[in-house]
Amino acid sequence: MSLRASLSVLLLAGALATPTRAADTFRIEEATIADIQGAIQSGATTCQDVVKAYLARAKAYNGICTNLVTADGKPVRGGMGAVRGGTPLKFPAQTRAAASFLPNLDQYQGAPLDFGRMEATASDPSVQQQYGMVAGRKDAGAVNALETLNIRGERSVTCKAACDTPPSKGANPAHCPAQCDAFRHYPDALERAAELDAQYGRKPDLAKLPLYCTVMTVKDWYDVKDMRSTGGNDVAYAMDAAPRDSTAVRQVREKGAIIFGVSIAAEVTHIASGPETPRRNFVGGGGSIRSSWAGHVCNPYDTERSAGPSSGGAGVSVAANLATCSICETTSGSCREPAGQNAAVSFVTTKGLTSEDGTATAQHINHRSGAICRTLGDAARVVDAMKDQEGFYDSRDMFTAMPAVLRPAASYASYTAASGTKPLAGLRIGIVREYMVKHAANDGAITDLIDAEVKAVLRDKLGAEIVESVDPKWPDDADVPNMTTTFQDALAEILPVNAPEYFHQMEGDAPEFAVPGWDVRSRDYLVALSLRRAPLSPKLNLRRLTAGLDNTERDAFMMARYLAARGDARIKTWTDYVANAKWRAEDIAAGSRNAATRNIQDLRATQGVDRMKMQTVIRMVVTKVMRENKLDVLVHPNMGVPQWKIGTDREPVIDGRAAAGPWLTDTMGGPEVAVPAGYNQVVYDAHYVLSADKKSYRLVTGTEKGLLNHPMPVSLLFWAAPGEEPAVLKAAGAYEAATKHRIPPPQFGALK
Repeated sequence: MSLRASLSVLLLAGALATPTRAADTFRIEEATIADIQGAIQSGATTCQDVVKAYLARAKAYNGICTNLVTADGKPVRGGMGAVRGGTPLKFPAQTRAAASFLPNLDQYQGAPLDFGRMEATASDPSVQQQYGMVAGRKDAGAVNALETLNIRGERSVTCKAACDTPPSKGANPAHCPAQCDAFRHYPDALERAAELDAQYGRKPDLAKLPLYCTVMTVKDWYDVKDMRSTGGNDVAYAMDAAPRDSTAVRQVREKGAIIFGVSIAAEVTHIASGPETPRRNFVGGGGSIRSSWAGHVCNPYDTERSAGPSSGGAGVSVAANLATCSICETTSGSCREPAGQNAAVSFVTTKGLTSEDGTATAQHINHRSGAICRTLGDAARVVDAMKDQEGFYDSRDMFTAMPAVLRPAASYASYTAASGTKPLAGLRIGIVREYMVKHAANDGAITDLIDAEVKAVLRDKLGAEIVESVDPKWPDDADVPNMTTTFQDALAEILPVNAPEYFHQMEGDAPEFAVPGWDVRSRDYLVALSLRRAPLSPKLNLRRLTAGLDNTERDAFMMARYLAARGDARIKTWTDYVANAKWRAEDIAAGSRNAATRNIQDLRATQGVDRMKMQTVIRMVVTKVMRENKLDVLVHPNMGVPQWKIGTDREPVIDGRAAAGPWLTDTMGGPEVAVPAGYNQVVYDAHYVLSADKKSYRLVTGTEKGLLNHPMPVSLLFWAAPGEEPAVLKAAGAYEAATKHRIPPPQFGALK
């Protein structure tokens, strides 16, 4: 089937997925915050019915979507998992033979492979989970996005079943932990909805509660007081629910949101090299979201493929209409990439304008909270709600001590509305070609699609003026003017003065950024470079800039700080954590035990360029290029390659290109918005080859053109220098309104 025909089928299926709403009928599929609130005001629904509708979808679609990878592919005893939506998860008996994607397996001579298997969890031995190697299941009919639903009896392992009875039902049974007496006083999602209905009926106070009955999920890196919060890990806390909400959760809850569930997140890890090495070799699974407690998330557009990195559960919960919006967290693309892979929208502000308080190992320079919704207007409304009367400042998060001038003059949501026939007239947009270079065959289709979208929509239809950056590996586009000051110009001027140690990075026995005729580590070269009298190595560009940053023991510090603040009775240190945890794969288990054995106390950087310093450098570089070229916004593909198969890995890095897109925006900490930009069906799947010594497998780029089973979402990333949220939101909002590319995943349509 041609791509055009496939997209036509998808469009038809998407249209059928959301039935036309009759005057007396309201459906939550694709509903916005305003749709929900309007339906409540008109009497078409109640907050309780909204929550019940999302719960019904979770029961129908939030199941297991992966198979174990085994030596022979024979069926195994499936086993039962945690209770979700009133019913235990049922794991499939079917498995996938490792030889189906690992060539010459009969010749492999390395350590035993970490084959998939069903085992009891550490948190609850009556609950099983998939450990070791897994693979996505074709057309699974489930996505496994939510690890915990805010429903009595199943929202906590510590206080499960009868240990979470409503206080009105009398005392807890004698066997229940003492801490459950306080926990059970928290209303669950249905009870909170009933409270809102009883208090407001059809007249919610939207000025006080702008997120009234917005049904939200929260990435399991953020503490939630009324649900299990374990950073994605199978770890047996004395009390698995956090002692208090993280600031972002508390703020949206106070604005009327229903905290409906905790979404699956990558397990928080603190690993180190050391004497213990993995007993088994784990192959595949990198770059796809998997929790040791809750399992693997699958993409709702093709359940065999990735749903993104650590906020993947958040993105899928929104994309599959299991929630209205979700709180995400980004360290290196973990908001924008799950949004992009799942035809959703993400919005993340300048670092410090939202709080990271109450997050497992986060609250550091690369970490930011954000929102994933199906529309930009909703995402902006959620981020608006993350502040209180004092703005976004939070005394518990040092990074929120930001200049007041960076706060928006109006609400973020107000900047998203497009008006006029050419709403972007007068706006200058820079195309960042550094992130569009076609390094391998798999880079082509999405790059071409985005290039066409920028010209046809942003320039021709919406009226923006566009220019492009210059990269020696991107052929100059005669149809687009060049930037007069390039990123390389700014790097040459700013890096020597502010981070001279950057030029001391080595590649073998020679400086990585060597220039003929110069000692690039010398003062003379750096002075000449800063004055543009010496050349800059062509190896140094935006793609390379964030590699080689400091190798500190940040994870040791952040985990120790988080555990001390949490104050759990059983788990006070990383050593306690490891003793009470179980990991999804042998390599993570060994690294975790090494970190516990080392008990790292010296937190100084041992190598690399200081990350805090590089944030300042990157901000200066980006801001200089934007000012010199009078740019308002920068754009490029959010993610340059198609979604990869679960059980293999993301496309190998080439020439500093990460398959997830640029990490520069995360290090810089500027505003960014990802918006659906269409669908792609062309793929060159990466695959494994057996090493020459036959002891390991190596992932290599694909060279054989294929067609995805289902057209997969593509998105466009809008970003800018710190504090430029209004321009980013304006450009992204106009693009979204003009294109309306989002189509609901056809396999997860409205329930009958």
